[in-house]
Amino acid sequence: MKRIAIDHLPVGTVGTALTLGNFDGVHRGHQAMLEQLVREAGERGLVPTVLTFEPYPREFFEGVSAPPRLTSLTRKYLWMKQMGVDQVRVLRFNAALAALPAADFVRRVLVQGFSARWVLVGDDFRFGNRRQGDFSLLREMGRTLGFECAAMQSVRIGGERVSSSAIRACLDAGDLTRAAALLGRHFSLVGRVGYGHQLGRTLGFPTLNLALRHRPPLAGVFVVEVCGPAPHPLSGVASLGHRPTVNPLDAPLLEVHLFDFGQTIYGQRVEVRFLHKLRDERHFSNTDQLVAQMQADAAAARAYFAQQSLIQDAS
Repeated sequence: MKRIAIDHLPVGTVGTALTLGNFDGVHRGHQAMLEQLVREAGERGLVPTVLTFEPYPREFFEGVSAPPRLTSLTRKYLWMKQMGVDQVRVLRFNAALAALPAADFVRRVLVQGFSARWVLVGDDFRFGNRRQGDFSLLREMGRTLGFECAAMQSVRIGGERVSSSAIRACLDAGDLTRAAALLGRHFSLVGRVGYGHQLGRTLGFPTLNLALRHRPPLAGVFVVEVCGPAPHPLSGVASLGHRPTVNPLDAPLLEVHLFDFGQTIYGQRVEVRFLHKLRDERHFSNTDQLVAQMQADAAAARAYFAQQSLIQDAS
């Protein structure tokens, strides 16, 4: 996906139904927005279009202090296309865009750049320099510039507003069940299997090693299933973090031990779905203690899968 800078924004020629935002996680609130976007676009004869930003505004302003991402740009794109979005456009968030007044953002980006005829935003959406633009301004400018706009009310599950922040809080607390309810799917990470130091193999626990491009929103030891190496999901246990006992790392690493799987799949792209948190990362005094804990983790993960199988059989 090509990232478009505000200074090189093309002139749109095809009328669009447009929504815009980070869409981090493409969670159930986002999914409701995209469903409405596609439906309204079809009824109005417009092209359903999503405008998203790279980097996220908070990443631009806060750097490494910004919240961790839930989703990569590529996965957002694929999920949106699966939901029927025809166009996904990425606007580079830079100093020029950050300084753009709200009214100019509407004229240059929404109208001139993307030929917006119908615009959908969240009920808390703000835009433009110093976040001065809101739905009232958008609606007022739409009357003179020839587009309609609508505000999507927040989606709530169990009384809680679905948001990327709420999902990050669930993941940080190890509540993967609640995170999955808000996302509409299990939280997962995708990466390419790389070469490690073969330490896990020497300890009796060979692992798939996945280096991560972005700081993950969770850490610890987890029950997981992995999609990609086989026609069906594979069961396993994973460690996500900095390996405090052996060769501590600056950047987090995802290490997955798959049960009853002996193939070599270096270079293959896999998806790791996080089902249940077993424990936090911790330092062990020696490798014997580490191996004993790894054996306990594997046993706990197998017990989890066995329990889930019993539940499914009973339902």
